[in-house]
Order: sequence, then structure tokens, then C-alpha cells
Amino acid sequence: MTVAIIILVVLLALLGGAGFYVSGSVVNGKRQTLEEARAWQQAHYDLSWYDGLEKEDYTVESFDGYVLHAQFLRNPAPSEKYVIISHGYTDNRFGSLKYGKIYLDLGYNLVIYDLRGHGLNAPAFCTYSIRERRDLAAMIADTKKRHPDAVTLGLHGESLGAATSVAVLEFKPPVDFVVADCGFAEIVPVLKGAMKGMKLPAWLAELGGITAKVRYGYGFNEMRPIDSLAGNTVPMLFIHGAADTFITPDHSRHMQAATAGESELRLIDGAPHAASVLTA
Repeated sequence: MTVAIIILVVLLALLGGAGFYVSGSVVNGKRQTLEEARAWQQAHYDLSWYDGLEKEDYTVESFDGYVLHAQFLRNPAPSEKYVIISHGYTDNRFGSLKYGKIYLDLGYNLVIYDLRGHGLNAPAFCTYSIRERRDLAAMIADTKKRHPDAVTLGLHGESLGAATSVAVLEFKPPVDFVVADCGFAEIVPVLKGAMKGMKLPAWLAELGGITAKVRYGYGFNEMRPIDSLAGNTVPMLFIHGAADTFITPDHSRHMQAATAGESELRLIDGAPHAASVLTA
């Protein structure tokens, strides 16, 4: 009996340690600095248009007092159209610039910002759209207040930014469209796929989720942007790389099926994760 108890205790300790490691790794991934992000962007496309724009750096206080660092990029031509662009996990505002020129050419003013725990913001763990959606709601309210001339306000997000742009719709924000590029409908299948890719058992994602709930107050199974789409009527464009093996195209398919309003899905042949705009 004593040996059995010792074995049980050791197994529980091993499981607890594994859950502790997985939960911490998933929500505390190493973030890029602004310099690193800009260097990557500049190596992959022309960024010269950015330097010549009129810019304004500012901060926005979120629901819990957390401070978000943002930047406004004014369109050289006077415009009443605005778009808030949300970047992906571990990236920062410079990751949003790959879409910036497209919107500028369409006559939009740009609002880019560092998601919670990224860029110039204070360190913080990622909740894969739960807190981030409330941060984006604060960005939307601030943009409406800061720019009362905004006749059109859209959201564009990539990966985590896409999931956040979808999840914020739960609050029925005053936005006119959402472009969601390679977002996840729920994070658990993504984590399970990542585990399999590392030759680890997929159930570690479930274990990590239990530990995350205890450590951080948020379980992985709660991180489901798709649940925010019930009854949504904001027009949505889903974009996904057909060759994306990290967040598979089925995530966008499921979210398109879940939204009640006008929607469209574009799959980009040959595009891996977060590379549709660079591929096509």
C-alpha cells in the first residue's frame, strides 16, 4: 500500500509539473520587441510608406486600468474612414503594417496598437481573446471619442488579432465590418495540434487548461471566439491560408457558419499561417 501511495504521489507530481509547464508556456510566449518586429516586416516588403505618414502616439486605458500603447496613422487624403488593426501573438503594432498600405490606398486612417502583454505594454499573460476583446472594446470606444468624424469604422485582425476582432463582437460594438485573417474559433484544437507536432500527447493541452484556470483564472476551454458570433450581423470577411497547418482553415469555415450576418471566406492557395497577404 505504501509503495502504491508513493507511486500515486509521484504521478500526481509529474502531472502537476507538466500542467504547470504547459500552461505557463502557452500564455507567456516570448514577445518580439518593436525593433525585431520592424526588422522582420522590412525584410519581407516595402515599408517606406510608413515613415512619411503623420503619426500620433498615445495610450488607452482598458477595463481594468491596464494601459495600451497605440499609434494613429493619418491618411494623407482627408477621410472619414477608420480601421483598427490587431496583430498576432508575440508580435506588436509593426505586425499590423503588412495590411496598412492596402487600407491607406482605400482611403482609411489607421489605428494600430500593441495587444496586452506585447510591444510597449507592461508584461501580461495572454488569454487568447478573453481579456484582449475587452481591450479592443476600449480601443473602439476611444477611437470613436477621439475621432468623432469617423463615419466608417472597421476591424482587421491577424491570428490572435483576428480572434480578438471576432470575440469583441459579443459586446455589439459600433463597427461596420470585420476582416478576420487566420483566426482561431477556439484555442484548444490549436494547442492539441501543436502538441502532436512536437510528438507529445494531445491531452497535455487539456491538462494545461486545467492548470491555467488555477494559475491565471482562465481555462483554455473558455477561449472560444466563435461563441461571440451568435446573432452577429456585422459583415465579416474571413481570410485563411489554404496551407495553414497551425490554425487550420476549418476554424474560419466554422466561424463563417456561426455568424448570422453577411460573410465571405477567401482561402489563399499555398499560404501558410499569417502569410496570405504576402503570398497573394
